[in-house]
Amino acid sequence: MKNVFAMKSSLLWVGLSCLVAASLYAEELVPLKPKLPAPAFVGTPKDIPAGANIEPPSKTPKPPLMIPSDVKNVAPVSKITCSDSNANATALAKITDGDKEAFDTSIVLLRKGTQYLQFDLGTPQEIYAIVIWHAHDTPKIYRNVIVQLADNADFTENVRTLFNNDIENSSGRGVGTDKQYFETNEGRTVDAKGAKARFVRLYSKGSTDTAMNEYTEVEIYARPAK
Repeated sequence: MKNVFAMKSSLLWVGLSCLVAASLYAEELVPLKPKLPAPAFVGTPKDIPAGANIEPPSKTPKPPLMIPSDVKNVAPVSKITCSDSNANATALAKITDGDKEAFDTSIVLLRKGTQYLQFDLGTPQEIYAIVIWHAHDTPKIYRNVIVQLADNADFTENVRTLFNNDIENSSGRGVGTDKQYFETNEGRTVDAKGAKARFVRLYSKGSTDTAMNEYTEVEIYARPAK
């Protein structure tokens, strides 16, 4: 009987030790607080398109995403390419220059139709958050916003979709289930949940304001994959 009690006590002690060790080595998380540009408009947009797939504008800031304390914005050191051959390196560099304001000089224009930006992070990274600012100069909804990760530049290996509001699959990347949303100075934060990948693609297909594809800034918060 004593041996049984001693064994149970030993197992309990091991279990408690594991819980203590896990708490000691738990990931330290901090709120993601990207620097926000000034708002270009105030209040709720007057004309909200009808449809169940429209996210109502929020009257209060969204709660911040919690991410590991050691991740960094790796977008500025990434190689950026684009499906629009007219977008040169000088223009694409503006997408990671830190200028997020709602000025014409801050916005990079891509041609009509479905276009994408691609980020080569150089090595596989643990990606926790992707923050996108299209153009927030006026209330508008961007169409077919799709965020995907892959292990190769051609996006044929281990492709994963983090966000997709193309409910009609008109961009050919699968039917999306996420809601369309109004662009604001907060941009759109996509939770990548630590997914490991080297390549990031951001798709869009115009907006309710223009057929052109607009980008102001992109931030990718990640750390080298273990």
